[in-house]
Amino acid sequence: MKKTILLTVLFSFCFSAIFCQTKYWQQQVNYTIDVTLNDTAHTLDGYVKMDYYNNSPDTLFFIWIHAWPNAYKNDRTAFSDQLLQNGRTDFYFSNEDKRGYINRLDFKVNGQLAPLQDHPEHQDIFKLLLPQPLTPHSTAKIETPFHLKLPYNFSRGGHVGQAYQITQWYPKPAVYDRKGWHAMPYLDQGEFYSEFGNYEVQITLPANYVVAATGELVSETTSPVGLKTKFVQQVIITPKHPPFLKKKKAPDNSILSATNTKTLVYKQANVHDFAWFADKSFIVKKDSLQLPSGRAIQVATYYQPGQADIWKNSLQYIKQAVITRSSFLGEYPYSTVTAVEVEMGFDGGMEYPTITSISPVKSSAALESVLEHEVGHNWNYGILATNERMHPWMDEGINTYYDNRYYSAGKNIVPQNEDARNRRYLESRMPADHDQFIAANLYDSKKDQPIETESQNFNETNYNTIAYYKTGKWMEMLEEHLGRAIFDSCMHTYYQRWQFKHPYPEDLQKVFEEVSGKDLGADFTLLNKKGQLPQKAVKKDIKFASLFSFNNTDKHHYVFVAPAIGTNIYDKLMMGVLIHNYTLPAEKFQFFLAPMYATGSRQLNGLGRISYHWYNGSNGANTAISFSGETFSNDSFTDSAGNKKTFRFSKLVPSVKYTFRRKNALSTTTKFIQWKTFLIEEQGLLFTKDTVQQQNIITYPTASRYLNQLRFVLANSRVLYPYNTELLTEQGEGFLRLAFTGNYYFNYAKEGGLNLRLFAGKFIYLGDKTYLKQFETDAYHLNMSGPKGYEDYTYSNYFAGRNEFNGWASQQIMNRDGFFKVRTDFLSSKVGKTDNWLMAANFTTDIPKAINILQLLPVKIPLKAFVDVGTYAESWQKNAATGRFIYDAGLQLSFFKDVVQVYVPLLYSKVYRDYFKSTIPEKRFLKNISFSIDIQNFSLKKVVPQIAF
Repeated sequence: MKKTILLTVLFSFCFSAIFCQTKYWQQQVNYTIDVTLNDTAHTLDGYVKMDYYNNSPDTLFFIWIHAWPNAYKNDRTAFSDQLLQNGRTDFYFSNEDKRGYINRLDFKVNGQLAPLQDHPEHQDIFKLLLPQPLTPHSTAKIETPFHLKLPYNFSRGGHVGQAYQITQWYPKPAVYDRKGWHAMPYLDQGEFYSEFGNYEVQITLPANYVVAATGELVSETTSPVGLKTKFVQQVIITPKHPPFLKKKKAPDNSILSATNTKTLVYKQANVHDFAWFADKSFIVKKDSLQLPSGRAIQVATYYQPGQADIWKNSLQYIKQAVITRSSFLGEYPYSTVTAVEVEMGFDGGMEYPTITSISPVKSSAALESVLEHEVGHNWNYGILATNERMHPWMDEGINTYYDNRYYSAGKNIVPQNEDARNRRYLESRMPADHDQFIAANLYDSKKDQPIETESQNFNETNYNTIAYYKTGKWMEMLEEHLGRAIFDSCMHTYYQRWQFKHPYPEDLQKVFEEVSGKDLGADFTLLNKKGQLPQKAVKKDIKFASLFSFNNTDKHHYVFVAPAIGTNIYDKLMMGVLIHNYTLPAEKFQFFLAPMYATGSRQLNGLGRISYHWYNGSNGANTAISFSGETFSNDSFTDSAGNKKTFRFSKLVPSVKYTFRRKNALSTTTKFIQWKTFLIEEQGLLFTKDTVQQQNIITYPTASRYLNQLRFVLANSRVLYPYNTELLTEQGEGFLRLAFTGNYYFNYAKEGGLNLRLFAGKFIYLGDKTYLKQFETDAYHLNMSGPKGYEDYTYSNYFAGRNEFNGWASQQIMNRDGFFKVRTDFLSSKVGKTDNWLMAANFTTDIPKAINILQLLPVKIPLKAFVDVGTYAESWQKNAATGRFIYDAGLQLSFFKDVVQVYVPLLYSKVYRDYFKSTIPEKRFLKNISFSIDIQNFSLKKVVPQIAF
């Protein structure tokens, strides 16, 4: 009998525990906020009262509070770090007046003072310690004053002049749900998660502002002393501040106003956020919309006069968006829907309950696209309030799926192909679906991330592509699997069951499996996998095309034909044809061949390359093998009879390169190791004498040489303080050459920066050092000055006149070794050239635009200054010809994304001054100007820094 009773009690306890664990609950927070705008100091002064309902089964001893305006407080916040991660420095280097914060918090809970504790990591999160534990199913009344310094709008909210975007602006509790607390810092990439509640917000501001806000406007009063009344309340809240009202004239940063003020009261039930916007120049349009149920709602748009033509049909766009989303998911439950045009820190839009902000757009089609998407977020974000930080796909991706249905069903008002007939030639070669194109490149290079990735762990490209585009395609796959009727039934049930709640991925899966009666585990498992979604294999054909194309690369293996043009002093103009298969996503097997006829040397020149690469790991790890070759003229000779002979070189280069995987998708570090062997043949000039015939004989023998090269490169393309380093080992006949080159860029706070380049090299003879070996290896010796064309021993740089010693072409140098900009090649012995060791430091700094005289020109030319300092083995010997350290300095002009650089030396060591006086009798200044052409260093990342493939 006792055993039976015990078992019964245990069973009842377990059943109750299971029931409690599975029963859904969520907290509720009701807000009453009273706030005043000071449009001179760009501040808000407010008071917030919260009724916090603990509907959880747990007793709470504290509540995490989001104070997200503190994300703009300084450059040590998660927000600032993420902007840098994504390539933005505008906030990091912003002035204090553009930053923001929230302070003067003085919390009371149920009338008792409640202290705040700092978050151990984030400045925009506080822990509110409750004076008394908050037991399950009880309520706490929380209140505090707050003062908010509005930042410049770097991200979603703040101000641009006296246009105000007031978002994420009041202190609010973090969500506490069945998975615990969700205290999170404010981020630019990564949205929000907040508790549902009822809002009553009273806004006081100068009467000449037009305001748009969440919810319904329930009252509006105007008063010439409205702000003064508010200020009296503020004096009571913060008695440390002087009573400005007693003074005859208020200081500039007071909240008094010479104009009338008005107070607006807004109310909205069952939302989890409140946003408002104020501008003096808004044009306002309003209308009503009757929903299928017969209920009428108010539709409104607020926009600037400059966008009036684009926004003229904006009410229609919103109405169509509300009608279609209501049919797709379920009827819109609120009584207002509003869109506002504002300047934000990015292009696009940002959603809030019942209201959305839209950045300026360029066309009606673009406006409809953004409005339709952002209004759609009222369902997936507003009504179905998922944790957007942890599961961004449940918001952005599901919404994207319904965007696609909106257009595929022809619901759009503005035809999406309205400009199709006017597309330019180059545009026709671009991908028809840009999102699909970017996704395909990510899949191909294995740089994509799973759909089920938290917002802050996505890199920017993956966030925009995977969370949005791929999720939309996953939803389409699910629809195709179930059939549209069943799919829609699942989503309608999901909407009805989870509206005004916080669903998780498992809740969505449960609804789909219940309604469809199918096990969808395999489909939902795909959310955690990388790579392309399962699809029918498409056999690609071979297609010939001109120039290039990124369009339909999923259907064709392209072979492109394009004109090839080149030039140098010896070959003159070269014309030919370029045959290649370079496109994106990149083919595993790549090739190009460019034969060209040289009009000067009258010979066939050209270059070509074949390669094969494969990705043998995650996060970009890959291996590439290649074989390249080229042949051009590199010098010329005219004999006494006037006959001109051009000399040619040819090279063959087998290569293997391994690129290491990145630590994670957010890493900006690139690391690779590469082996090359250069097999080079060069024509030379040989004078001999026939002693029998007593005649001079000129011949042009061909000499062969080789060079083995091993490179290890480590680079970080981060936007702040990027760097790259290279360790280079080269071995040829009778020698070994070792070199280290490092570049580190120091960003300036306002604009530009300083690049520091360090070089250290060592030349080693293999075997005995002889005069003959010294002569034969001259081109490989270390140079203090930037090497000339004849010293480009691998023929890896482009030179207009590789072996010229007179004229403009002779003034070209290359970025290698000591890289001094002064030229000392007028005599056979160059200053600072050594077959031992050499070290140098090169400093290059941007010159501020304010003192850059070239800013007066219609074409902007970056002006820089350089300083070079170096030393080498011979300068440390007794009775050395130079001091131990030598230097030069001057100005530098940069063209075409730093591909072409022009250097003007102005100051240099005495050894250089003496050298120039003895070797350059006239036009010394002009002849000492040098330039470099670094085509081989051009990278697409210089044009698109954040490209992910």
